[in-house]
Amino acid sequence: MNCGKMKIMIIEDDTALAEAISSFLNRWGYETAAAIHFDQILEEFFGYGPQLVLMDINLPYYDGFYWCQQIRQVSAVPILYISSRNDDRDQIMAIAQGGDDYIEKPFHLELLKAKIQAILRRTYEYKVRGQVFLEEGMYFDLEEQALYVKGQEVELTKSERRVLTKLMDSRPYVVTREELMMDLWETDEYVSDGTLTTVICRLRNKLKSVCEKELIGTKKGQGYFLP
Repeated sequence: MNCGKMKIMIIEDDTALAEAISSFLNRWGYETAAAIHFDQILEEFFGYGPQLVLMDINLPYYDGFYWCQQIRQVSAVPILYISSRNDDRDQIMAIAQGGDDYIEKPFHLELLKAKIQAILRRTYEYKVRGQVFLEEGMYFDLEEQALYVKGQEVELTKSERRVLTKLMDSRPYVVTREELMMDLWETDEYVSDGTLTTVICRLRNKLKSVCEKELIGTKKGQGYFLP
């Protein structure tokens, strides 16, 4: 597992502890980001797109149980609770609310790393397809072939789903028009050259309408790609 590409979001209001965790995990090749606005955790989650969340229970505004519930409504990303509360009921509540594991403060950073590695192995080494973020608050679920923006699904046609899936699977490499047409034909859907142009144009417009950016690039004479 290449942990260097793994992004971990630290939701901890103890700044010193958050910085210590971040510094330690950075040394092991993980990318980290600590929450800043504790009343806007979901927005920061969408903006960062982590592969794992470290969640304290005692937080300003709303507790970690609340934010775990909010994240679970839009994502299956693993959540590891870090808390000074050692009551068995809190641990039961943490798991019941959708958490994947629990570690009590104070803890050794090596133990935290071991738990993180175990969760990432379970979640990602045996799961080839999952959620891939394209832009802030926007991700494509490869398993469902569905596009979500801030937790809301964007309506796509069958052809648009197939094209976006092919581009996501090949990202950031170019996919030729011939490859896209063959991929669509495999679903018993005949697509002409003109039809593919229309599908690409329509898909581009839908993506641009929700993120105000041109996400599908064109390699002249070759095909299309996602950066």
